[in-house]
Order: sequence, then structure tokens, then C-alpha cells
Amino acid sequence: MTTLATHELVIDIPGRASGSPLGLHVHPGQIWGVLGPNGVGKTTLLHTLAGLRPPRSGQVLLDHKPQDSLRRKQVSRSVGLVFQDRQDGFPATVLETALIGRHPWLSAWQMESADDIALAEQALQALDVGHLRDRLVSTLSGGERQRVAIATLMTQNPDIWLLDEPTNHLDLHHQVAVMNLLTAWAQTGKAVFMCLHDLNLAARWCDHLLLLYPDGEACWGAAETMLVPSALEQLYNQKLETVEVDGAPFFVPRRGS
Repeated sequence: MTTLATHELVIDIPGRASGSPLGLHVHPGQIWGVLGPNGVGKTTLLHTLAGLRPPRSGQVLLDHKPQDSLRRKQVSRSVGLVFQDRQDGFPATVLETALIGRHPWLSAWQMESADDIALAEQALQALDVGHLRDRLVSTLSGGERQRVAIATLMTQNPDIWLLDEPTNHLDLHHQVAVMNLLTAWAQTGKAVFMCLHDLNLAARWCDHLLLLYPDGEACWGAAETMLVPSALEQLYNQKLETVEVDGAPFFVPRRGS
């Protein structure tokens, strides 16, 4: 399994003079949550880790090798990304979209095999969209599209899963189902690194957290050391009450603050 690390990484946020250099080590089996208010660079960080945009300084490392020294196909076999927003480039069915996940594993003119199709169909079933396999993606709801995007990542089967708001557009049942699925994949050795707006999803499912502050500062570590009310109140500029549910902390914003 591939490990992901950053060495003195500073992401490039327009209009921001500097930021905390990130020295992260994301190991197989870990589930990381990235928390912070709007505009702090969560999406930019994911795109930088995926190799889609260069950092301002520092490096992203895959198995101790600079990511920018590796071939794009090699990176795509190790790292996969679910975007927060997606545009339909051309008409495609749900199954055809899921099969895009197999492209890093195929040669230039190679067609998908029966095994590739079976992987895609299994992923669609796991995300509860198997019955939509022949529908055009453009006809789906936002939540259905989100589940197809995660199924596409599952079909790709990289070692490192980068997800930008994976529960976006999902109803409560499917939020829980997706978080449980990500946990199950982490238990097989995959590393999950995701941006979340829901603090309580992060508290319940993540074992490591990265907090990104508006001034460019950052801190990270094991979830139990990061889930400190004073730090989270500073992060969101919002007073919080903390209760315990099923042995895990649950954070509630105070009214009027």
C-alpha cells in the first residue's frame, strides 16, 4: 500500500502571503478529516495532493518519492480524487462513468474487460446506484451523482482516496452508508483523506484530523487530541456545546453566538 506524505508543503492560496508548512504522514488504514471554514484552502489542498496543481513550496511524496517525478498514470493508480463539483463533459451512462475509474489501469486503446465491468457494477451496487446503471448521469439528482462519483473512485481502486465533501447532497441514510463504506475500505489498507464541513461526521468516523485556520495556520494529529472545544471554536469562530453520544463527542453550536 502507498503512503502519502508532505514535506514543508505550502499550498498556493491566491491573496494569502503565507501559511503553515504541512508535514503530514498519511499511512494505510488511516481516515483523515480536513476541517476549516470556507475559503481556507481545503479544496486547494486536495488538488495539490492529487497533483492537479503545484504547491507554492515544498513537496508531495508518494512512498518517499516526489510526486512530480512520477508518471501521471503511476500517480493515478495510487491516488484517486472525488471532486466537490463536477461538470458533465459529454453524455454518459452511470456505468460508463464508473468505468472511467479503470482508465489508469488500461493501455491507450485497450477496452474494458469483463472483470473491469464487474468491478464497476459491484461499486455501483455498493453505493446503491446499481439500478441506475443505464441512466444518463445528467438525469440524476445531486445525491445520486455524488454516489456515482464515489463508485467511480471505488472502481479505480487507488491506495489513497482523496474526497472533497463526500457526503455533499446526500440524505442522512446515505451519509452514514458512505462513511461506513469508507471505513470498511480503510480497514483493507486504503488511506482516506477527506474534506468535511460536518464536524460531527469527522468526530465520529475520522481517526486523524487536520485543522486549517483562516490566517493560514494549521495543526494536525490524532482525532482525540484535535477535538478540543476551544480549538474548534477558534476554527469556526463559533461557540460550541459538547455532549457525548454512543461514547463519541457531539458538538452543537450555541444559539446567538
